[in-house]
Amino acid sequence: MATFNYTVIAKDGRQQKGSMEADNRDLAIGELKSQGNTIISLEEANALNSNVNINIGGKPSPRDMSVFCRQFVSIVDAGVPVISALEMLSEQTTNKRLTEAIVSCKKAIEKGSTLADAMAEHPDVFSRIFVTLVRAGEESGALSQSFDRMGKQFEKEHALKALVKKASIYPIILLSVTFIVIVVLLVKVVPQFTDMLSELDAKMPAITVFVLAASDFVKHYWFVILSVVVAIIVSLKLIRTNKDGAYRLDQLRLKLPGKTLAVKQNTASFTRTLATLLATGIPMIDALNIVAGTMKNLVFEDAVYKCREAVSMGSSLATPLKEYGVFPPLVHHMVGIGEDTGNIDGMLDKVADYYDEEVREATEQLVALMEPIMILILAGIVGSIVFAIVLPMGSMISALDNI
Repeated sequence: MATFNYTVIAKDGRQQKGSMEADNRDLAIGELKSQGNTIISLEEANALNSNVNINIGGKPSPRDMSVFCRQFVSIVDAGVPVISALEMLSEQTTNKRLTEAIVSCKKAIEKGSTLADAMAEHPDVFSRIFVTLVRAGEESGALSQSFDRMGKQFEKEHALKALVKKASIYPIILLSVTFIVIVVLLVKVVPQFTDMLSELDAKMPAITVFVLAASDFVKHYWFVILSVVVAIIVSLKLIRTNKDGAYRLDQLRLKLPGKTLAVKQNTASFTRTLATLLATGIPMIDALNIVAGTMKNLVFEDAVYKCREAVSMGSSLATPLKEYGVFPPLVHHMVGIGEDTGNIDGMLDKVADYYDEEVREATEQLVALMEPIMILILAGIVGSIVFAIVLPMGSMISALDNI
């Protein structure tokens, strides 16, 4: 059996590339055409053109995963078998890594594996919580409900990431412009006035001396600045590789301006994920163990693990949530009500919705506050440099007028 590389136009009009195995070229052509494809090229793989197993498609985004979950639910609810559903989805998915994972899962199921076990072989695509929910759905006969819950989870995650990305575009552009303007002024503009200012037979203001020194340093010792920046970045990365150092960094983040936003983001993630797991029948202790591994901040991760230990000893969840004080009071209040009424996942969903909205408002407020501050900083820096150059020249002109 030979391997063939192909390029086709699929039924939906999109161009697709891939490889397949067939006994000969004619059978490969027949297989591709039977799927409704229009063949552009087909050649037998060899050492030069064979597909190397290097994924350049990138990890699937929350949006990709959300679409995958929604499509899976629609197809399976229509009565299509899981294997056929995966085959259809592999043809529609645009992300290469996700497509490869779906195809691999289909082949594993054909060999007798469960969908959850097949997904577990691709942790870079299907997260631990995803696999857990799928396994619970398979065992309870509610697989589409599990995919539906994960679809909503991915939609919320996508909406949050899109909001943060949109909010960060303007500050990043403004910071970049600020940096470029400062470098141009210090390297190109200020040196043109250096000789003239140095010839002035007068004591220059302190701000002028500082700007001239800064210009000279940046122009002749730029590599020192670059080395310091690189050293700081490398040091932070090395600190992040150490559990204690990473924990202290996350503690620091919760003390800096903007800490409220970080608390709300982690709270929304905790409540949403825990609600999703509990709604599908995952035991509380197992759910907390999984949720802890999804937390982005190690301070919150440690708090969730401690809550898990307390719950395993017979405590209610609301008690350790209140005791450790990492999450806002609303969380343990609502969890306590949920435990009393037997609707804890419903209460967690309400808290998650509330903090999702809080994150959105806090992000918008932060951006609205940052814009004028950054403009003032840019104006202040550039204005100071210009003022430092103009000030001694003005003094020189005034002295000439008095002659």
